[in-house]
Amino acid sequence: MDLVVGATGVLGGEICHQLVAEGRSIRAVVRQTSDAGRVSSLKQMGAELVEADLKVHASLNGACEGIENVITTATTTISRQPGDTIQSVDLEGQRNLVDAARASGVRHFVYISYSADIERDDPCPLTVAKSTIERHLQESGMTYSILQPSILMDIWLSPALGFDYANARAQISGTGEARLSWIAVRDVARFAVLALSHPSFVNATWELGGPDALSPLEVVRLFEGVGGRQFELSHVPEEALRAQRASATDPLEQSFAALMLANAAGYEVDLRPLLEACPVDLMSVREYAEAALAAQRVS
Repeated sequence: MDLVVGATGVLGGEICHQLVAEGRSIRAVVRQTSDAGRVSSLKQMGAELVEADLKVHASLNGACEGIENVITTATTTISRQPGDTIQSVDLEGQRNLVDAARASGVRHFVYISYSADIERDDPCPLTVAKSTIERHLQESGMTYSILQPSILMDIWLSPALGFDYANARAQISGTGEARLSWIAVRDVARFAVLALSHPSFVNATWELGGPDALSPLEVVRLFEGVGGRQFELSHVPEEALRAQRASATDPLEQSFAALMLANAAGYEVDLRPLLEACPVDLMSVREYAEAALAAQRVS
């Protein structure tokens, strides 16, 4: 059986969907505060639900009992509940999960981190937490796979982060001219599922990127072409982002400012070595734009 931690999130939910589609039995971690609609969706797809919390080490022992593989996408960055912090969830909580999995005899542990190219010189609290968990997992003795997606188009090209395609408005970090390797949540989930069976992922770390690297301004022009509407743009200068990071007292606010600075600087991922060993048909930004705008028109 496979355990998915972060199952009520966007990426975790997609991973559950793909695991079930392959006929695998899954156990999904939920909390009392989890979104009721997403919990219901997990039930409907046939997932076994277990109530546990990364911040409560004892709850993870039962969650991991009888589990062969663990996939974790959990983070406090998107769905932040009372008591959730980078320290308590992304660092201590994920470390609790690694330790509980090892103690329960889990065979394979898949950890969704993020691209090593995001911040190399001055890591923010979230980067420090993720790199710490990567090392802890590598030293755990379990078979591991570490996946480091670049920039998730489903998240960063959404109204929640300033890309309001429904109203043709976008907030751009920096000049918007540096290129990024956008990747779809669907494809990250596909690699996470493949990691459980494909030899290329055994005790391996892979950066993940999409089929094309585009600057935010190129993405805007693509959406304009697909949707037939010109976007209204606002730019947040890099100097403002640096000031925001320097003045922030909350580690999550510091980390968001740092990630926006990294996006302004750009980073590209060469996925050809992985695709040669493990071919996957990746979603392009254009395909995402067409699907997003079509869904918006229907709604």
